[in-house]
Parts: sequence; structure tokens; C-alpha cells
Amino acid sequence: MLPCVIFEDEHLLVVSKPAGWNTHAPSPFAGEGIYEWLKHREPRWASLAILHRLDKETSGVLVFGKTPLANKSLTEQFTVRRVHKKYFLLTDGNAPKNSFTVKTTLLRVGEKYASRPGGEIAETKFTPVSDTKFAINSAGLKMVTAKPLTGRTHQIRVHAAESGFPILGDTLYGGTVSARVFLHAAEIEFTHPATNKAVKFSAPIDFDSEARRTLRTAIIEPEATNAFRIIHGASDGWPGWFVEKLGDFLISQSEGALSAKQQEELSRVAKTFSARGAYHKVLSRHVRKSNVTDASPQLVFGEAAPERFEVLENSVRYEMSFNEGYSVGLFLDQRDNRRRVLTGHIAADFPQLLSADSQLLNCFAYTCGFSVCAARAGARVTSLDLSKKYLEWGKRNFALNGLDPAAHDFIFGDTFDWLRRLAKKGRAFDAIVLDPPTFSQSKEHGTFRAEKDYGKLITAALPILKSGGVLLASTNAAEFSPEEFLADIETAVRAAKRKIVKQHYVPQPPDFPISREEPAYLKTVWLKIA
Repeated sequence: MLPCVIFEDEHLLVVSKPAGWNTHAPSPFAGEGIYEWLKHREPRWASLAILHRLDKETSGVLVFGKTPLANKSLTEQFTVRRVHKKYFLLTDGNAPKNSFTVKTTLLRVGEKYASRPGGEIAETKFTPVSDTKFAINSAGLKMVTAKPLTGRTHQIRVHAAESGFPILGDTLYGGTVSARVFLHAAEIEFTHPATNKAVKFSAPIDFDSEARRTLRTAIIEPEATNAFRIIHGASDGWPGWFVEKLGDFLISQSEGALSAKQQEELSRVAKTFSARGAYHKVLSRHVRKSNVTDASPQLVFGEAAPERFEVLENSVRYEMSFNEGYSVGLFLDQRDNRRRVLTGHIAADFPQLLSADSQLLNCFAYTCGFSVCAARAGARVTSLDLSKKYLEWGKRNFALNGLDPAAHDFIFGDTFDWLRRLAKKGRAFDAIVLDPPTFSQSKEHGTFRAEKDYGKLITAALPILKSGGVLLASTNAAEFSPEEFLADIETAVRAAKRKIVKQHYVPQPPDFPISREEPAYLKTVWLKIA
């Protein structure tokens, strides 16, 4: 069970949403909100319905409906105000000394809402927290409870600011700059749609934890996964710096040496996550000109990692190494897509991916992460890559998971050349994975640039994709916009006189958060093609 799940039964799913994660994303290109992420994660959650929302900056308890009965009942209860909610907020403003109620009409004014005549009625009751168990007195901060008697957008934030105590971190409404918006939906109470009994769900307040750590702990199942991104550049307050947990070790990445401030933060993160050692890798555009030693991550502090060590992702084992050059063995931003291959569940409205007799072709296979997941799902897998070293690494990944590499095919060579050969041999696959490097060179094909040549790659793959087969197309080319990426794919499919009958676009996972400062780079689309 995911750490963010508080309660689940036949009718309801109750979760604790971290601050900084949308309830529902306005566009797939802006990242997945928690609603989309859950809905597409498990088959039993495919029919989830949003019953209420929390602002992106607000943490706390969220309720989703799983059945028409739940959706109808909760919608009615919200409409007639029989749902009771309780929030906690922190402020360094003039917090109230006694309980009071604010009742105004709210109108949207640009990016904000404000109390103006002619708007919708909004009513909020505020109460100062006197219990020392909850009151936070450091640096002049005060805690206040807020009970919204209506459910208007931003109403607690507006009413608190207009009453002289803007929420800490809520700069949109005049709050002092801070690590997050300190507003938390602590409790929700309503009548259960099936039992008609009063139920109350709560999400504990955790204002002391960093928002980035709270997000990771909400989505990562520690018994199944110990490899994920901890710091994702500017989205986590560290422009140009990236840190990942790989089992017992950390790997830091930036375009230069670590600064003193970064070293201090890396040491703190290592203690938080009980890392045995930490490495740093300098990101370079000229990696192909570097030797293996210079390109490999360098130990910063702690224990040196073994030459080969294991990580766990979605209960699948993968071999890692800090001694093989620029690449350490696994690209963590594809974790959710590998899970989709492993489980066969692509999205809420997408057909099951693989069956026991399915055949999957993994092009640009690298260390065969997708291949291992497909083989564990029961498919016969062909892994194709231009590096013999990585294919041998892939075979070791098969063996780590109790899979016999000899039962599958590993092909060394240029992808374009082998796509033509396989077509001539009359081979056909139920699924094809296309996750090429942004830039590559081979003797047979020459230079490949994703933003220029992706359509050609689709054209080359389609002749060996069965009718009704599934294509996973992905790229991390930052300058290749999602719209251009999808347009190139659609053009190639039409030119081949094929038809896309089902499509599901997915962005990078939540531990690679998307923001204005750190835009999305990974683009992935799952396509069922007739």
C-alpha cells in the first residue's frame, strides 16, 4: 500500500496529499496531479472520481470516490454542507486571540481571489490554537485552526490574509516567504455512502518536514523501491543540482564541482536517508571524449560502493555501478513506465499490455530495465542495443530476478539496421519500446537526433508492430516540445496508413517535479495502433 493512502474500501479512497502536488493537473504536459497519478496506477482505482480539491500548495486529507454511490452521496453532502473540514495554518501575522467567523463574497481578481460584492458567499471560522501540543511559538509563529463552512477556492487563504494574518509562505496573499505554504487539511468528516455512519479521516500535521521529503515519502513504497530522486533542481530549490538515492548510496549531479553549500546539504540528506556514502558526477556535453575514470562519479564522503551493487525498484532488482563511466545502470525517471510494463496496467482506459504469449521488442535497451519487467510479466523479450557491454549487464539483471537470459533474445547492433532486418524476416511484435538517446552515432545509420529524426524511428518500427500492438515512444530531448513530439509520431503513423486507436501521454514521475523554473523534459506516450 502506498504511504499516502490513509483508508480504502469498496467505495472510498482517502489519501494524504503532500504540499506542492496538484490535486488535478490542468494539462498532462504540466505533470500529473495526484488524482491522475492514482487513477492510472492501479486497475482498482481506474474509476476514481474527484469529490473535492486542495490547492497545490496545501497538504492534507483528500477523498476520492470509487463507485457511483459514493460519488452521488458525497456530492450531495458537499452541496448541502454536511461535510465538515478542519485545517491548520501557521502565521507570523496578527493571529486572533479568540474565535471569530469571516463571511464575505469572493470574486476572482487576476491570479487571486478577493472579497468583493457580487461574488460567491464564503464563510470561515478561525480559532487560535492554545494547546501547547500543537502551538508553535518559535520565531513568533502562531497556529490557527480554520473550519470552512463553504467550499470556495482559496477562501481560507483570502480570509486569513484579509483578517491580518496571512499564511506563512503564501506570498500570493501577502504571506512571508518560506519553504512552503503552511496550510494543512487535517480532518474531514461526513456520512459514509454505504453504511450511513459518520466517518472521520485525518492526516497528521507535519509542518517540520521539508516539502520535498514529504512528497517522496508519500509516493515511494520503501519495501519495494529504494531508488528515487531526492533533489530535482530548481523545483526543489537547488537550480542545476540533482541528487538521487540508489540503495545505500547517494549520487549528486551538476555541471561543476560541489559548492560548500551543496556539500553541506548533501551531508544532511545522507544522514536523513541513512546513506553509507555519497558520490558526485559532473554533467558534461562532451562525455564521449572522456575516459571511463573521468566520466564516472567520484566519491565525496562515506564508504565506497562495491564495484557492483543492487537497487530495488517496484520489487525488481537492478545492478548498479559507479565505475562504468557516465551511466550508472538505470534511468529513474522511467520508473513508472517500467511499472506499467511490469503490471500491464498502462492507464485507466487502456487495454492490458501483455499476455503470457506476448512478444516485446526493447530498442535502445541499455541495461534492459524494460526487458526485465516484460519478462517478469510473462512476455518473450528481444533486447536490442549498440553496446555489448550493456547487453551483458542486462543479462545480469535478468539473472538477478530469477529469469533465464537464454529464454530471451539479446541483439547487438544498430536499431535502424535491425528494424529493417526484422521486417525482412517477417518478425512481428505485440509491443515495442522506443526510448532512444537524445543524440547518438553509429557507422550504419550515422547521426540520430531525437528532435529531428524521431519520426523516422517510428516509421522504421511500424512494419514489425502487429495490428493492435502497443508502442511506447519516449524522449528526454529538452528542446523537443510535447506538441512537436506527438505531431511527428502521428504524421509517421498516418504515412504508414496505420491508425492510433488509443493514446495515453504521461509526464515524468512526481519525484521529478515540474515547475516554471524546472520545466518538463521527459515525454512519453503509449499508443495502441491498428
